[in-house]
Amino acid sequence: MYSLFQKELSSFLSSLLGYIIIVVFLVVVGLFLWVFPTDFNILDYGYANVDGLFIIAPFVFLFLIPAITMRSFADERKTGTIELLFTRPLTDMQIILAKYFASVVLVVLALLPALIYFFSVWQLGLPAGNIDSGGFWGSFIGLLFLGAAFTAIGIFASALSDNQVVSFVLAILISAFTYLGFEFIYSLEIFGSFDLFIRSLGMSAHYSSISRGVIDSRDVLYFLSVMTLFLFLTKFILSKRKW
Repeated sequence: MYSLFQKELSSFLSSLLGYIIIVVFLVVVGLFLWVFPTDFNILDYGYANVDGLFIIAPFVFLFLIPAITMRSFADERKTGTIELLFTRPLTDMQIILAKYFASVVLVVLALLPALIYFFSVWQLGLPAGNIDSGGFWGSFIGLLFLGAAFTAIGIFASALSDNQVVSFVLAILISAFTYLGFEFIYSLEIFGSFDLFIRSLGMSAHYSSISRGVIDSRDVLYFLSVMTLFLFLTKFILSKRKW
């Protein structure tokens, strides 16, 4: 499993794709935080915080993470190498986890350089260090959980089709619904007193909860459950394969 993980990770880092993903994430977020005249612009806002990072990043993840995961199984199926892959002395879940963790590592590598924004604002504070560090680290951990959950969804979407574009679009749609969909529908009258329960099914509610700086075990369990669900769904899809 570890050798497959290394192979997957090196395939990202030995090609332009991995570096493009990292650069695009940093540039897009950086433009909104420092250049574009938006509500997230740190210099225009006048306060030492990077809340905009954690509002913008999930929407950037909605597109970048599917771009990372779309080739995981779709490319293997299209080229026919998936038959060789499953002849290895590994279980289906070990193969899935190797690809999953390789993708998660790339997401983390894209996110870590964003810490420079935190340290920049730390220095800009008056006095230096006048920033809500607890809220930042809570949001940062929440963003890691969110990225890991989106990655599990992307891996699942990649197993559904041998077309990378189809997998990419499916991953965006499923991720967008799980992140934003429940926020739109929970207030509908048909749900009555269950509206808050419906909202709690979405990732946005739990991401917002962690972003307050308090790591609640219920939020952690939720994200772990989402990851587990989609990884097992991936295993189910692959177990139905007919070569």
